[in-house]
Amino acid sequence: MTRDVLVLGGAGVDTTVYVPELPLPYRDTYQVPPVVDRIGNTGAGVALGCHALGLDVAFADLIGDDPQGALIRHALRDLACSYGHAEAGTRRSVLLVGPDGRRTSFFDPKATPGERLPKETYAGVRARHVHVSITDFCRHVYDDLHGDLHGVPISTDLHDWNGADDYHKDFALRSDLVFLSAVALPDPAAAMRAILAEGRAHTVVCTRGADGCLVLTRDSGEVRAFPAEPLPGPVTDSNGAGDAFVSGFLYGTLRGRPLEECVRLGALAGAHACSVPGTHESPITEKLLLERAAATGPRPGQSSSRQALPTNGGSEISA
Repeated sequence: MTRDVLVLGGAGVDTTVYVPELPLPYRDTYQVPPVVDRIGNTGAGVALGCHALGLDVAFADLIGDDPQGALIRHALRDLACSYGHAEAGTRRSVLLVGPDGRRTSFFDPKATPGERLPKETYAGVRARHVHVSITDFCRHVYDDLHGDLHGVPISTDLHDWNGADDYHKDFALRSDLVFLSAVALPDPAAAMRAILAEGRAHTVVCTRGADGCLVLTRDSGEVRAFPAEPLPGPVTDSNGAGDAFVSGFLYGTLRGRPLEECVRLGALAGAHACSVPGTHESPITEKLLLERAAATGPRPGQSSSRQALPTNGGSEISA
């Protein structure tokens, strides 16, 4: 049996605290709405997002024998999952979420030096696509994937990489499709070009929140700007929006849609995630995604109207 997507690493538990403002001024005590533990972290978000879109998903990770690990097992019970033991326990995040949906994340990676995702958790899985989370114990899987699953495309999400930190480079340079956020990049276009020049990627997608995203492909060599999609309702919680974007983009890719449509599907999924509470509990369904895609339609001139715009450092972007 061949799965649509194999996701490696990146499940954890998010403890969400809704606060009156961010940044939060110092005070000894704040009374807040109920504090909730939820399934979180990037790999779980991509896996659940793809599953909600009708894709057949397999998932492998390290989790602890603790209450947080039990929460993950329950949340991912409808997926084909395989787990190894995380010696330091299950990864956790504390998320402070403001009234406008913005968040500050405190991430505890529960890292154990030298820990590796056991090959037996994923070696027997046949998949059309593999998504690798940037957990340190997944760094070595590329050797196996490039050998055992030769020819199967691999994606990753570098999140808030600054373009220089060595931690991310194995993932950036050994993946075929690379997602990242512009939030910490002094020159997003330059970072995207460097990933293509130094690595094996054919496509780099840089998300910019309300400003949409940038896309660079090896074939075109031109950084293209795409707009964000309108939110379907008030902003509730921006947690998981990036993972939702990745899920929507991968859905389009695996359904054979053109690049421009993959971007729109990703943007629609990300917009949905901003309008629902929690991190990954209410991902957009295939039916709703396609309905919203049909309702909004392609943006006039999106594919043909291109104007070179200067960015930081003088790189060019086409709008």
